[in-house]
Amino acid sequence: MTVWYTSDLHIGHGKVAGIRWDQIFKGIPLGKPDPEELIAWHDGLLVVNWDSVVGPKDVVWILGDISSGTDKAQRNALAWLSRRPGIKHLITGNHDGAHPMHRDSHKWQRIYLGEGRPGGPKVFESVQMAAKKRVLLPKEGHVSVYLSHFPYRADRGDKVRYPEWRLANYGHILLHGHTHFTERLSWDGEAAQIHVGVDAWNMTPVDGDTVKELVWEVLGLRPDG
Repeated sequence: MTVWYTSDLHIGHGKVAGIRWDQIFKGIPLGKPDPEELIAWHDGLLVVNWDSVVGPKDVVWILGDISSGTDKAQRNALAWLSRRPGIKHLITGNHDGAHPMHRDSHKWQRIYLGEGRPGGPKVFESVQMAAKKRVLLPKEGHVSVYLSHFPYRADRGDKVRYPEWRLANYGHILLHGHTHFTERLSWDGEAAQIHVGVDAWNMTPVDGDTVKELVWEVLGLRPDG
């Protein structure tokens, strides 16, 4: 069993699909497909990359933003995720109706868990705003890392959005999404932030061992101690 982390899938989200097309094919004289073909390419790429690494008994932590956030988009994304291998847990993002920033989050949480759709597939084992995970150290012991859709303060623009929903920085290593940056490791003061979003990992989930090695790097540790 392998643990995987990912974020910001944005299934069916045309705007994000267009941005990712431009990033992936930057400098290549290739005409951009029409909107429907663009979404099909984007979602299809995520299917191939996910299914090629995640096994049925693997655990996947998705750190938010499974879709664009409309009712239809969320339901389509949940159906897409129900077809992907792995046991899935969700840390909600701003585009997810189950995040408590949204008035009907309690209704969407039931839907995300498969409880609000009679006969519908159970997509997520858990849905929560944040979580705490244990990363083993090289010789013995462990260190705790925190999971949140949002980094401590960074955002895609100059303005920090949703500050009331971000974890306070008490120096803990944070796994996050949201930014869509290609940068994998960043710092907020003395606290390290590891970006697990698909934009930083070639549109593919990142495995727990790779995250563990980044945590060791942050702590100045080596596998041999």
